[in-house]
Amino acid sequence: MRILGIESSCDETAASVVEDGERVLSSIVASQMTTHGKYGGVVPELASREHLRAIVPVVREALAQSATRLEDLSAIAVTVGPGLVGSLLVGLTYAKSLSFARSIPLIAINHIEGHIHAVVLEAKRAGTPVQYPALALVVSGGHTHLFEVREGFHYRLLGKTRDDAAGEAFDKVAKLLGYPYPGGPVIDRLAPHGDPSAVRFTFAKMKGNALDFSFSGLKTAVLRWVEAHGMADEIAARRALQRAFPEAAIEQWLAASPPRTLDLLASFQHAVIHELLTRAAACAQEIDAQTLIVSGGVACNSGLRAAAQAARLPYPVLFPTPGLSTDNAAMIAAAAFPKLYRRDFAELDLTAQANLTLA
Repeated sequence: MRILGIESSCDETAASVVEDGERVLSSIVASQMTTHGKYGGVVPELASREHLRAIVPVVREALAQSATRLEDLSAIAVTVGPGLVGSLLVGLTYAKSLSFARSIPLIAINHIEGHIHAVVLEAKRAGTPVQYPALALVVSGGHTHLFEVREGFHYRLLGKTRDDAAGEAFDKVAKLLGYPYPGGPVIDRLAPHGDPSAVRFTFAKMKGNALDFSFSGLKTAVLRWVEAHGMADEIAARRALQRAFPEAAIEQWLAASPPRTLDLLASFQHAVIHELLTRAAACAQEIDAQTLIVSGGVACNSGLRAAAQAARLPYPVLFPTPGLSTDNAAMIAAAAFPKLYRRDFAELDLTAQANLTLA
């Protein structure tokens, strides 16, 4: 059985064909990084326009690369939310059109559940299926959530960010310091050159649900540190570097980063990673988790991966490969297989839900 997945929740237009829930036959992603980079973040109106340009060729390439005809498909899976509503509508409308024109069943997928299934897919393919109950830490530019995942893919929300997502905090701190968008990969490349204990950051204790996250205070603490150390000229120089060399190599950014800045970046990244893993470990203990799933764009962070391995947790910690960590359509198709087996199909009056929740 083959499912065509379509993903357009934010700034990447993606399509993929997955066979039998574990074989990725194709995975095509059209990135909008160049479009949004000069603005320091995603511009929703521009994102929608870029999706309109890309959706048809991306889907055609995914089908061609997998040697799949539309009549070979068992279903079409599409992200219905959460995300930018204009972006979601592009992928959803195209998926509904294909479903109607070729009488192919339509399956609606939650973007966050897709991130969880990116790990499930690769674990199954490796012959080491996820053991349940599992704890899923979904961490990206738009999400920082902790879910209990039980057999049959039943979810319970255990904790979430109350303000900025972790990936959003990375991007905002990078922008504050004069680095390009997206900032997470840049900070990850520069942080190993600094001292993670040089700047001490603390997190407020959460009232109510102690398993929730908050990253806005950390972002403000970085701003106060920058102001106290008179870094305006240095930041201006890095912004000038951005304008002169939009595709500057990491070596150029390293040369433009004095030791104190590298220490700040290392300390910031260390604080975020510590917070993520501390909350995850507490949740895992609470539900007696047999597996920890870490997925989403921030799962690409090498510091997070190294820290999770070094923690020697009493259960396996599973990360997706980098290509399935950031937004992609293979994870959307993979998440659709359990629904296909249940014949849980969507109607053509399906609408995009920008604030869709998983649990």
